[in-house]
Amino acid sequence: MNSSISTILMFVVFIALMYFMMIRPQKKQQQQHQEMMNALKPGDQVVTIGGLHGVVSEVNQEKNLVTIDCDGVYLDFTRSAIARVTKKATAKVEEAEEKTVETTTETSSVVEKETTDEDK
Repeated sequence: MNSSISTILMFVVFIALMYFMMIRPQKKQQQQHQEMMNALKPGDQVVTIGGLHGVVSEVNQEKNLVTIDCDGVYLDFTRSAIARVTKKATAKVEEAEEKTVETTTETSSVVEKETTDEDK
């Protein structure tokens, strides 16, 4: 009787160990990947499961498609084909806004200079 209880106890401990060592981390990884897929937006730099690097051009939630710009070639992939996001779009948008502000400032100073030169 005592040996059967210890055998059952060992089996239960083994199953619990399997759950905490294998199943739980895999579920956590799947959840993180799903959150990444839901957070995809245009401008994100991504790598597909096939190793293709590109920039997300469009995300279609209804059809579950992502359009990726790879050096001027636009390719459609299912969202599950995205392996990882290498750079988020927010940094790119901020850089573009800064460049726009700098260009606008430079352009306005050139226009002011030309206007004052014409007045003379």
